[in-house]
Amino acid sequence: MHTLSPTPQRTSLRPLFTLPVIVSALGFFVDVYDLLIFSIVRVPSLQSFGLSEAEVSKAGTFIINFQQAGLLIGGFLWGVWGDKRGRMSVLFGSILTYSLTNIACGFVQDVNTYALLRFLAGVGLSGEIGAAMVLISEILPKEIRSYGSAMVAGIGYLGAGLAYMTVEYFNWRTAYWVGGGMGLTLLLLRVSVFESGLFSRMKAEHKGVSRGNFLEFFRTRKQAIKYFRCVTVGMPTWFIVGILATFANEFGQALGIADIVKPGRCVMLVYVGLAGGDLLSGPLSQWLQSRIKAITGLLVFSALLSGIYLFGGIKTANGLYLICLMAGFCTGYIAMYLTMVAELYGTNLRNTATTSVPSVVRGTLILMTLSFQALKPTVGALVAAGLLALIVYGLAFWSLSRMDETFGKDLDFVD
Repeated sequence: MHTLSPTPQRTSLRPLFTLPVIVSALGFFVDVYDLLIFSIVRVPSLQSFGLSEAEVSKAGTFIINFQQAGLLIGGFLWGVWGDKRGRMSVLFGSILTYSLTNIACGFVQDVNTYALLRFLAGVGLSGEIGAAMVLISEILPKEIRSYGSAMVAGIGYLGAGLAYMTVEYFNWRTAYWVGGGMGLTLLLLRVSVFESGLFSRMKAEHKGVSRGNFLEFFRTRKQAIKYFRCVTVGMPTWFIVGILATFANEFGQALGIADIVKPGRCVMLVYVGLAGGDLLSGPLSQWLQSRIKAITGLLVFSALLSGIYLFGGIKTANGLYLICLMAGFCTGYIAMYLTMVAELYGTNLRNTATTSVPSVVRGTLILMTLSFQALKPTVGALVAAGLLALIVYGLAFWSLSRMDETFGKDLDFVD
């Protein structure tokens, strides 16, 4: 008598369409809208204060650096809070903070108040994506984890398109009010979302384990390097968004493009590309059975497109817009990136890592913008950005070559 081998069960995709995943995707959609709204309205909003072109560039750098500083600080605060109090507490607190602050931005009348409000918005915005990705990673089966994170990021990045369209049809103040209103509406949907089972079990079974201790990342040299590598892998995204797209008008002038290049449109197109790239990254990671191979492949094309953007001799605004769209697509690995960070750390540190790492990445934009502004008078905008690109992509590739593969890893462990 012969026994038949059991047929492998195909994992159902039904969990991808449950309320926590849908609400997380909508939450990231609102988060991206509010995160990018300043980059999109930077020029018209500052011009409404009566600033000159040179003053707009200087004030814009000042305000975006305040926002990035808020993102950096908020990443630590929300990350620790999420590992101590739960993932859902972060999602409630962060969205309330940035929604109210964005509504206040619609009433701003001067640069200093604008900077303070964007700082507070940054603090709120830093909690959303990390906590959402951790929640999705912990509640979905490991076989479809890649699809879940890709779905959340892919839908979320489309928030940039709505932000751009809102500014096209309404004034910049209304755009802030729309973002704040969407956030408060989303807050009502979050009431029905349940806490991560892994977190609840860890809290009950490992009472003596330190939770949300940020210093654990630097307890040993090996741990510190691991955290540093996680940060550097994400830096190319903010180079594309915060330098190439945000200052696209200056690159357009340096390239001798006759048409006016709109930074807001560049930011929007980058994020539309990011949405497409992130939707692809999930299936790509599943097909390759590897997070690292999927991210490396996309990053190679992102680096090539950055070089074409700066030194490819583009002569039209539409050509620049097309490169922004393509560069965004090839930098659309954030879903896999944050999933990989979540998989690298135990449940007691997972939210702290996955929330603080992207916030530190956003904080590195401060160094990028200051370096860009410092180098620009000497070598010009194109070479200044090119030098930054060499450093940013070099660090990312170096880190990827030394990171552990996490595909299919069980997450029920503590550090």
